[in-house]
Amino acid sequence: MITADVVKKLRDMTGAGMMDCKRALTEAGGDMEKAVDFLRKAGIAKAEKKSGRATKEGKVACLVSGNRGAMIEVLCETDFVAKNEKFNNYLDGVLARTIETDGDGCVTEKVQEAEKDGLVAMVATIGENMQIRRAVRWLSSDRIATYIHMMGRIGVMVEVSGESDEEFLKDICMHIAAFNPSYIDSSAIPAATIAHEKEIAAAQLAGKPANMIDKIVVGKINKWFTEVCLVNQPWIKDDKSSLSKLKPNLKVKRFLRWEIGEEL
Repeated sequence: MITADVVKKLRDMTGAGMMDCKRALTEAGGDMEKAVDFLRKAGIAKAEKKSGRATKEGKVACLVSGNRGAMIEVLCETDFVAKNEKFNNYLDGVLARTIETDGDGCVTEKVQEAEKDGLVAMVATIGENMQIRRAVRWLSSDRIATYIHMMGRIGVMVEVSGESDEEFLKDICMHIAAFNPSYIDSSAIPAATIAHEKEIAAAQLAGKPANMIDKIVVGKINKWFTEVCLVNQPWIKDDKSSLSKLKPNLKVKRFLRWEIGEEL
């Protein structure tokens, strides 16, 4: 049975109208992913889903020390606590200990285990449930930069090599925070994902000559690259340019963009 709640969830994800969402769910037999595809093929929804964010509070925090970088997300129940001095002192402590942790990459379980007793003590002190939701620690042979936006609601960490300076690294981080790219460049996109996008694009052109469809699909995929790839997106300070054009000798090796309460 397709309930009103399920229809609303699809509407929140896609921005499509209620009746379109209900019809899509009916056609898809209630399958949410298939319903999204149905709407996209009909040209009603875009690839990016609207974030179904949980109403959780907390902060993302970043730190760079030499060739090491760390980013953590700590959640609590209310915005009031997220602004509390005790909460922020605890956040800073966890971050400092995270950057000293061994490893390169996700260290969430390691940090959660190490901070278990301290977290229990903080919950007792503050009187709200808290959670170390995720933690990462990078070790780099090149350069790491970080950026915090909206008082810790969004955090960005990026590793680059090649041509860069402090100001431009900050611009890259700000761009990632603002435009939320999914990939560094088109080579990072799985072949199956590209094939799926081509299928969606072709379905939107039903009825046109085959040779015309092929050309239009290529154009649509190239346009999609400018939406989801960091190096191809219109640049934050000049929408007529892009990172690949501005800094052809700079290589983005990896990046993270975290937002409080987003779906993982």
